Amino acid sequence: MAIILVVDDEVGIRELLSEILIDEGYDVRLAENATAARRIRGELRPDLVLLDIWMPDTDGISLLKEWHAAGLLNMPVVMMSGHGTIDTAVEATRFGAFDFLEKPIALQKLLSTVQKAMKHDSAPQHPPLTLEAFGRSGFVKEFKRRLEQAAAKSSLLLIKGATGGMAEICARTLQPPRAPWLDLSTLSSALTQDMLEKVSGGLIFVPDLAVLGKMQQMNLAYAVDRLDKLNLQLVAAIARPVSSLIESGWDAKLLTRLSEVWLALPPLAGHADELPEIASLLLTNFIERGEVQPKRLSSGALNVLRTLPWKNQPEASWGDLYALVRNLALTALEDEISADDVRRVAPVEESAESEMASLLPLFEHQLREARDAFEKLYFEHHLRLEGGNMTKLAERSGLERTHLYRKLKQLGIALNKRHED
Repeated sequence: MAIILVVDDEVGIRELLSEILIDEGYDVRLAENATAARRIRGELRPDLVLLDIWMPDTDGISLLKEWHAAGLLNMPVVMMSGHGTIDTAVEATRFGAFDFLEKPIALQKLLSTVQKAMKHDSAPQHPPLTLEAFGRSGFVKEFKRRLEQAAAKSSLLLIKGATGGMAEICARTLQPPRAPWLDLSTLSSALTQDMLEKVSGGLIFVPDLAVLGKMQQMNLAYAVDRLDKLNLQLVAAIARPVSSLIESGWDAKLLTRLSEVWLALPPLAGHADELPEIASLLLTNFIERGEVQPKRLSSGALNVLRTLPWKNQPEASWGDLYALVRNLALTALEDEISADDVRRVAPVEESAESEMASLLPLFEHQLREARDAFEKLYFEHHLRLEGGNMTKLAERSGLERTHLYRKLKQLGIALNKRHED
């Protein structure tokens, strides 16, 4: 029996639609708001959703986008709207809605739309982005191997240094083909044994521990205690220190358990030449998920990405890059994202232009002094780009390492212990 979820804050409409659809032989579930709809969607996958646009807690369009972004829009959704929201309902088709119904809903229109939606073959879903796509980047490939090695021996993993979409890419890497997926952050009600059994053999994901409420923390603890029994993998993520959660009232024993096996995303510092390809992959992912309109990064934009100061916040740099690419795709006015677009939204403290401007005073000095000053700027710039990696700096500058150390000392460029190593 096909399951239809009716989401509408008006009790009269819910009851009327329920009676009609039950008479037609459907199994009907009712939700009075987005919170209830999320709970039901977390428990099962309905064959069809009738979704009202205007609701008190979260509007239907936002819920539609949320399901789409989370990979939960694998059933047809028909929007329901009043006269004043038809344009909005039509717009919803861009985000995955199958059709829309105008209120008051005529009986024949309702039944014909439901029948068409049930027969509709959804467009094939693009597979989620995983770390496999970044295989040409050696440092990402190494991290992927560590991640898979740890997951083979531990059912619980903590990803440090990224949350949200970037953490999901890591978690999707560990998800077996066609295995169930449960995002604990979407559950606002109590997690049950039955719900966990339905995702047995799959993966439970927590995109950011820091935003979980008390009920969700209890759900997490409940799931952690049952991972091995139900053959479940749990991947949680956090960008801030785990110890800070204790101040927020988290259970210390749960945090200790979560922190037993963890991996930190490798810093982007020292991998400037690989950033353009990584950014392009992220952009393609946003487009395929329908989160942004089709765009492309110009060669100028990719060149600017290489110069951004990711080394200043290595633990947050992956999240910064993820957010930056998404922001560019959403705010760039042209189909091609330009270098100026990147400069407009990039988290830069010192742009390439300001470094070039700093060269102008050198023309006032004698040649020897100007040359020494330029060499200092040159080596400091590339030392930052390479994340302090002396081997790469030697290769880029064309100097033998012993000569390079002597040159840096002569120019007064201090090296910390990490650089010397």
